[in-house]
Order: sequence, then structure tokens, then C-alpha cells
Amino acid sequence: MDNSEYKKYPIGKFEEPQKITDQDIDRHIKTLNDFPARLKNLVQNWDTDQLDTQYRTGGWTIRQLINHLSDSSMNSYTRFKFALTEDNPTIKTYNEQQWAELQDSFSIDVKPAFQMLKGIHKRWVYELKSLTNKEYESTFHHPDQNRDITLKENLAFCAWHCDHHFAHINNLKLENNW
Repeated sequence: MDNSEYKKYPIGKFEEPQKITDQDIDRHIKTLNDFPARLKNLVQNWDTDQLDTQYRTGGWTIRQLINHLSDSSMNSYTRFKFALTEDNPTIKTYNEQQWAELQDSFSIDVKPAFQMLKGIHKRWVYELKSLTNKEYESTFHHPDQNRDITLKENLAFCAWHCDHHFAHINNLKLENNW
């Protein structure tokens, strides 16, 4: 993997697991549970210039990335709830790039994003811990991917997504000795 590819995918691209065990589900839930505090601890003392630094050339700033994570968690949590309450609903997609260009992602303090992450993940994890194996087989239809996705598949992706962006920020911190 060349350096530009590594900066884009520091933990590798998401690879859909062939099988997801109960232990995998527990590990993914732990990732979601721990993520808001881990992320906040990573950047809590960063100043405006650090938050407004791109994690890679052509990438988002850390501020945009934190707000993206809040947006992504909000959308993912909603998708889980739809899949649990409807029969294979077609989810609403959103243009992540355009959302990241809106003022509430581009220039606002990151504190509201952290508040949202903390609350969404707390509720999400609480719900995830209560699900049965059958409920984890619930699906939603992703129109951009033109396929049905089970909740356990999506949980694996969401955990990867948290670790993926955490690695972006942590690598920037290490690179700059912050």
C-alpha cells in the first residue's frame, strides 16, 4: 500500500466478513461504546488550527471529520431502528461530502458533535445489547449498493468506520507530534 493509499485507508478498506459470530458482535458493540470517549480524549486539547488541519491532502479537516462521525452515527442509528421496525426498508442515503461542506460541519465548535456522539452511541449500544440473533438478521435495503444489508453486517461496518476515522486523526497527531 503506497503512502497516499495508507493515508486514505490506514486500517485497510472494509472487508465484509463472511461470518459474524456472537463474539464479533460483542467486540463491535464495545467499539461503538468506547468510541465517543476515545475520540474526545484524542483531540480534547487541540486548538482551532489543529482542528482545521486536513488529515490528508485533499481530505477533510479534523473538525469536518468529527462532525461527519456525528452525522454518520446519527444516520446509522436511524437505519438500525428502521430495520428493526419495518420489513426491509429502503434507507435514505445522504451525500457525505456535501454535508461536510455545510457550515455546521465546516466551522462550528466540535462540542455539539461530541455531545451527539455520546448520546447516540449510548442509546445505540443499549439497543444493540438487547437484540436477539434473529433481530441481528433484520435488513435494510441500501439503494446505492442495490442490496439488502443485515444489521450484523452493518454493525461490523460501523465499528470499522469508527476505527478507520480514529486512525486518520491519530496518525495526523503522530505525524505532527501533537
